[in-house]
Amino acid sequence: MSTLLNRFTLLASFALSAFCLQASDKKPSGLMTDLVEHTGRTWQNGFASNLPVWQIDEAIEPLQYAAIRSTHPAFSWIVPGEAQGTRQTAYRLIVADNREDAVSGKGNLWDSGEVESGQSVAVRYAGKALEPGKPYFWRVKTVTNTEGESEWSEVKAFRTASRLSGYETAYYPQVKTMEFPTGIKKINPGTYLVDFGRDAFGQLVLTLASDGRQDSVIVHLGECLEGGRILRDPGKSTIRYRRYPLALLKGTNTYRIKIGKDKRNTGPAAVLMPEYIGEVLPFRYCEIEGYEAVLSPAAIVRETVHYPFDETASSFRCSNDTLNQIWELCKYSVRATSFLGVYVDGDRERIPYEADALINQLCHYGVDREYAIARRSHEYLLKHPTWPTEWILQALSIVWYDYLYTGDSRSLESNYEWLKPRVLMALREKNGLISTTTGLQTDDFLRSIRFKGQIRDIVDWPHTGILGLGKKQGGEDDGFAFTDYNGVTNAWHYEALKQMKGIAAALGKTDDAAFYASESDAFKRRFIRSFFNTRMGCFTDGLAADTRHASLHGNMFPLAFDLVPAGKKQSVADFIRTRGMACSVYGSQFLMDALYEANAAEYALHLLTKTDDRSWYNMIRVGSTISLEAWDNKYKPNQDWNHAWGAAPANIIPRRLMGVEPLTPGFGTARIKPQLASLEWAEATIPTIRGAIRMAVENKSDAYILKVTVPANMDAEVYLPLPSGKYTVTNNGAPVKAVKVKGEPFLYAGKIGSGSYTFVVN
Repeated sequence: MSTLLNRFTLLASFALSAFCLQASDKKPSGLMTDLVEHTGRTWQNGFASNLPVWQIDEAIEPLQYAAIRSTHPAFSWIVPGEAQGTRQTAYRLIVADNREDAVSGKGNLWDSGEVESGQSVAVRYAGKALEPGKPYFWRVKTVTNTEGESEWSEVKAFRTASRLSGYETAYYPQVKTMEFPTGIKKINPGTYLVDFGRDAFGQLVLTLASDGRQDSVIVHLGECLEGGRILRDPGKSTIRYRRYPLALLKGTNTYRIKIGKDKRNTGPAAVLMPEYIGEVLPFRYCEIEGYEAVLSPAAIVRETVHYPFDETASSFRCSNDTLNQIWELCKYSVRATSFLGVYVDGDRERIPYEADALINQLCHYGVDREYAIARRSHEYLLKHPTWPTEWILQALSIVWYDYLYTGDSRSLESNYEWLKPRVLMALREKNGLISTTTGLQTDDFLRSIRFKGQIRDIVDWPHTGILGLGKKQGGEDDGFAFTDYNGVTNAWHYEALKQMKGIAAALGKTDDAAFYASESDAFKRRFIRSFFNTRMGCFTDGLAADTRHASLHGNMFPLAFDLVPAGKKQSVADFIRTRGMACSVYGSQFLMDALYEANAAEYALHLLTKTDDRSWYNMIRVGSTISLEAWDNKYKPNQDWNHAWGAAPANIIPRRLMGVEPLTPGFGTARIKPQLASLEWAEATIPTIRGAIRMAVENKSDAYILKVTVPANMDAEVYLPLPSGKYTVTNNGAPVKAVKVKGEPFLYAGKIGSGSYTFVVN
């Protein structure tokens, strides 16, 4: 017990000191304008500039900045205060068209006055009309129930775009980070192998010397090694390799390797690199062939391209080192694959897809206090949808998560009429189920979802017999039996109905909310009647008249979406266990969600940490430092090595294992429900729009200790594991009357406000 308390004391001290560093400031921090924090900064072709946005006219060359595109932007901030139960009771926000007025506390465009409100996210501008291409300045002060009136925040600047609309998402420009090699090895006379330690989308700058006799070198760039050299023939896969001849000038000169464009990922459907950045290539290794002089680390620089990313916003460590490595892989993957400023499928096509965007969005929320890139990606996909039926439906999931994590309903409002057809009510047949194969895909329907052509059910990807898989090679859908009435597609339809109900309610559309509530309730009963096989204790892929085949997918999606009949969760979870990881890295997102919904945390931890060839650890073992598109090359021969949809643990760990999710929009109330299974301890920093939640958990046989710090202006519902025998529960040393959760192995320890708490179960 003493070892347990000693370790916990260290973790608790760390968590508390980190919180106090944040909360000791007596003024609001983390100010965001339209979900972007660093609106006052400028960049020059990827590199941060010293000029702020209000001095941009002093530059003779173009500078980039996070332009505010809405006539009525929304403001968010982190409320100061470290005392327990700190709530904002009022705020005052000013906006000025010059810095001097803002510094002196004058809002010559808008002074909200003291507004009695707890709202600290998505406060909409209500002042004089903003003009295009102009700098503006704002600041805020708060009143809390524990510390009274705060100091003014720092002045935050933003600059409007050259064209404004009622609502349009703001976003950062793409940025660059200069990186030097982690190792240089001379592998042959005149040949160097350079390792940057991790794969990244970037460009290469070399400083080389020549005495005039050496007139050229060959530069090789690649993602993978084979036999100690860069893999030059990746076969069918999209593992990247490029060869570039470089003519040398006499003397010492600096050269930029010009990355050539790839026809596959620069086509009409692809998102192109911005001109101020130029083309990039994903590579970890560089070989310089034919260079006789000494090559120093300072002579070779990779300019890595990515979306702005705060490495310090999140953290995770636990007693399982494999899981620690997987966390680092997946967290880095979010940063590395953000190179286009929009979520895309990786380097092969560079096309946004809804499934990639949904997983990438949740992962990004888990590792950084960043929301604009997800919203920009979603709104792009509403205009440019892709062909899978389930992915059309996922638009509702993406926008609903956006609202839950930000509290900003403007995207819901602006796109409401485009979201309604995405529920796919137009594909309802007489039996009440949806189908894409019974002739209901009319021209009017396709126009309503902005799609050219016909949509098709996907279940998982790839299927047997495509993308290099032979007819006898299994795909990733666990042998799913495709019929006219697809259980997976209909499960997604139910999920979309529920989310549309929430969206309508959030916008005050009471009639629509009642309609979708009624439809979702009725559809759940219909789904269970149609697909649940009582004798088998699980779901079949289609109607009983069409198939008796039961797959992992046909069961994990209903389990994840709360479609399992009462009392049958255990039998469905037991069936899922028999299938193992019989899904792709895309499907694994929903498999893990399903397992944690079923409180099958031990099996979920097993899948997270296993080390066979269908595991996240296998991505590390094969040599990738960004999550893969598939578990291994043999499961998708044309896969690429830079696919964010393979990074699901970046959101599963904070959302499910550590158990932190928003219960109300903008994290007004969080749920804290750790499911550590057999992990002995874990600690995490989890970003939210209101500030970071910090946790440290000890999970030993003689005691369970949860240390949690909740930021000001947030509540949290706390759940603790239910012990097998007698127990006591305390919070900061005081007894707690914890309530057993019906049908779950948890105790509900009540709702807490902001501050630091220590829960002990023993």
